[in-house]
Amino acid sequence: MKPVSVIIPCRNEAGTIQQTVAAVARLPGVAEILVVDDGSQDDTARLAKEAGARVLRQPPRGKGEAVALGLRHAHHEILLLVDGDLRETAGTLGPLLEPLQSGRADMTIGVFPPTGKGGGFGVAVRFARWAVKKLTGRELQAPLSGQRAIHRPILPLLHIDGGFALEMGLNLDALRAGLRVEEVLLPESASHAVTGRSLWGFWHRGRQLVAIVRAILFRWQPKRRRSH
Repeated sequence: MKPVSVIIPCRNEAGTIQQTVAAVARLPGVAEILVVDDGSQDDTARLAKEAGARVLRQPPRGKGEAVALGLRHAHHEILLLVDGDLRETAGTLGPLLEPLQSGRADMTIGVFPPTGKGGGFGVAVRFARWAVKKLTGRELQAPLSGQRAIHRPILPLLHIDGGFALEMGLNLDALRAGLRVEEVLLPESASHAVTGRSLWGFWHRGRQLVAIVRAILFRWQPKRRRSH
């Protein structure tokens, strides 16, 4: 079995990070757990270290930058990206690893079982689905899922976008490169927090929409991309 590096980008997740770390530690093949603290102002870093994770710290730069830092420091061939607020649900992510362990897929995307408790109106997710289908011909059920497993050899083909553009960028790069991307339905016990219909929730989803557009534009401006 190939060893697995778990990368957990998080900010101000003191209430959930220890449970998340403990849960992923029980997954088959996990050899290291890296928590990337993106400028937390609480005890996230200390609690993650106490739970057994290796902690990397950076100023608040965003999720994409946190994942990029984790990827630079991870040692193993299979890379599992996990949100810091999953708690015990992180222990249900094992099905994401099997397609990579068996050589069947290059990247897997976790699909949470439907609960009927969506946080908003689904605009960001529907737009992301439409954009992926339009630009790659592939239909994805969960294009914005942060729970993913990636085979290290494909990293040179991927651009790690900053902020909330991360997942959309991974979708587009992997599919346009002809890589084997597999969505995996997680067990019924898997759940994740959703943003509600509060002012903060709408602001959060608005930022997601902007990030999705940014990821698309970046890939369709080749001259600008080469100049960076």
